[in-house]
Amino acid sequence: MASTKYIFVTGGVVSSLGKGIISSSIGKLLQARGYKITIQKFDPYINIDPGTLNPYEHGECYVTADGMETDLDLGHYERFTGIRTTRHNSMTTGRIYKAVIDKERSGEYLGHTIQVVPHITDEIKRRIKYLGDTEGYDFVITEIGGTIGDIESAPFLEAIRQMKWEMGRDAVCIHLTYVPYIKAADELKTKPTQHSVKELLANGIQPDILILRTEKHLDDHLRAKVAGFCNVDLECVIQSEDLPSIYEVPVNMQKQGLDAAIMRKMGIPVGETPQLGAWNRFLEMRHSATETVSIGLVGKYDLQDAYKSISESLSHAATYNNRKVNITFINSEQLEVPENPAWETLRSQDGLVICPGFGQRGIAGKVLAAKYARENDVPCFGICLGMQMMVIEFARDVLGYADADSTEINPRTANNVIDLMEEQKNVTQMGGTMRLGEYRCVIRKGSRALQAYGGREDICERHRHRYEFNNSYRDAFEQAGMQCVGINPDADLVEMVEIPSLRWYIGTQFHPEYSSTVLHPHPLFMDFIKAAISK
Repeated sequence: MASTKYIFVTGGVVSSLGKGIISSSIGKLLQARGYKITIQKFDPYINIDPGTLNPYEHGECYVTADGMETDLDLGHYERFTGIRTTRHNSMTTGRIYKAVIDKERSGEYLGHTIQVVPHITDEIKRRIKYLGDTEGYDFVITEIGGTIGDIESAPFLEAIRQMKWEMGRDAVCIHLTYVPYIKAADELKTKPTQHSVKELLANGIQPDILILRTEKHLDDHLRAKVAGFCNVDLECVIQSEDLPSIYEVPVNMQKQGLDAAIMRKMGIPVGETPQLGAWNRFLEMRHSATETVSIGLVGKYDLQDAYKSISESLSHAATYNNRKVNITFINSEQLEVPENPAWETLRSQDGLVICPGFGQRGIAGKVLAAKYARENDVPCFGICLGMQMMVIEFARDVLGYADADSTEINPRTANNVIDLMEEQKNVTQMGGTMRLGEYRCVIRKGSRALQAYGGREDICERHRHRYEFNNSYRDAFEQAGMQCVGINPDADLVEMVEIPSLRWYIGTQFHPEYSSTVLHPHPLFMDFIKAAISK
């Protein structure tokens, strides 16, 4: 193709319809046709990024390889398509307005009055086009966060309207809406979809394709009704029914000809429908697995999206180990009460993941979970803060430092086995002390970690944390049996710990869950699940 094509994905009626999954599925189907694609997320909130948002507000904070804290949908983009996103794949109203204000302050607008149109909308358009202009993608898929009608979405919709007008067939809008089922009347209702499209039209945007999110199958009569009322071709009215797994969505979309409809709308020859070979084999493995492995997630955020990448990484690894995974959230605060039923749940698991997080709440329970796993030889995977809890527990119960702690939790501890690096201590801006993005790690020969990585000694993994293992204690840990088997060669920081005498007890300062994809499950999760099965 001569020029980059642009696909905009918007949502209407209600939020949480799955625009991220639809965007990822579109990307997957276009990749199967041989196109080079990328996917970006534009969020209307005024935060610069979701890095300071409570997971209850926005779910998991996903981190790109270049250190950008982003929306969790970027994790779906990477898991489905295998692309590597960067800071240019995630944008917020906050970043856009900040860029415009910074330009105004430096005099770039030559004294003009700064307005939403054209200055804000031009900045949005520039950022939508940036990846296409610089990286030569065939398709740039742009998901617009929020719901049509939200006041904060207006500048994004105006930018889309302008781009569709300027680019003609090189830009299409796909609108995802909800078709509710009224049980008392036993009817599916299309009126919310009609109103949502009417709202889009009021913003000057005619959707090219409609995807109807539904819990019940939509017959052709209902689809034709939507097509007629919304000025959309019948073949461009696609339904997205509830499915057993999000990974079945691309196959369902392909069966209904979503990718072919996009091709035709853009004037591109459709050709033959490509085969999703490896993807279908993954689904076949998921369907054929009959045995289950039970994994407990020990954390403090009782919200399914808070640990989304970990859950999906466990699911990938279980599939490739011919298992279904039963993931149970275990509230670490409840573990602080000895007789709490959470303990019975924890003891019934085949393996435990001590989850990442920030702050003091639930810390004691994570330490107790690490202690239980160590003393009972339960396969245990500590991620980021989870690794730090493993270290603190070992220092207290094996090394005998009763007050061992992280200075994040207890700034006055005499045994600060987890601490800030010296150069971080005077930085006060949120995020300023964070180690974000991809860093190298060299793994020790003969370690279980090296075995899990298939003998690869030099790896790169993504980070999101402030506090580090205190190297002053490294010798004491090693002599007592907890080995520091992964080291960042540039800063001599501990990246991985393990106890070789146990079946599987590994902690990582980095977040391996950010790198697991459907077709390439992360080796640490693969090895962890294997150990949990053998238990």
